[in-house]
Order: sequence, then C-alpha cells, then structure tokens
Amino acid sequence: MKIKTGDTVKVISGADKGETGKVVAVDAETGKVMVEGVNRVFKHVRRSQKNPQGGRLEKEMPVNASNVMVVCPQTGKPTKVGIRYLKDGSKERYAKESGVSLGQVAPAKDSYAEG
Repeated sequence: MKIKTGDTVKVISGADKGETGKVVAVDAETGKVMVEGVNRVFKHVRRSQKNPQGGRLEKEMPVNASNVMVVCPQTGKPTKVGIRYLKDGSKERYAKESGVSLGQVAPAKDSYAEG
C-alpha cells in the first residue's frame, strides 16, 4: 500500500467526499486507513461505572484506501503515488503529477544502484 501514516489525504468518494485529513493508522491487510475527522459515527453506550453518563460517543471508523488520494505537498491537489529507484539504489515514493518526493521507502541497495 502506498499510503503511509502521517500523509495528508483527500477523500474522493463516499459520505465525506472532499474532506482532507491526516492518516492516523493504516491496515494493509484489510486495505483500510483511519483519517482524522473523517467517517465519524455514533456509538451508543449504556450507563456503567466506567461511563456513568452513558449516551452517544462519537468515534472515527476506517475508510477504504481506494476512497482516498494523497495530497501533493507542492500543488495541494490530490495525486497518484508512484515508487521509483534513485541513483544510489534507494527506493522512494513520489507524487506522479509534480514529481515531488514523498519520502524514502527502503534504504539503498547495491543491485539497484546505477553505475
């Protein structure tokens, strides 16, 4: 999965379409991401010693990774994410529209180094 914790993403479909937020958690196994302030639901809680007031608690639920796009740090628009190898053999993520680096994914490897 090309989306990482800490990325700023924009929701491109669903009830929260158009909202942006920071990725809090990524679950690669299920293909879902938790985004700050997106997909909020109410959980109804019975009164108990732990929660003496009871009532409705608001919490965030995961969103499918296909419903969000990473926001390019240079242009501020949603963009696809690609992976490329640098000359020293390290692997990095980059914004496909502007070509800006989004951070290193893997350390340098001699087999992928040029020259």
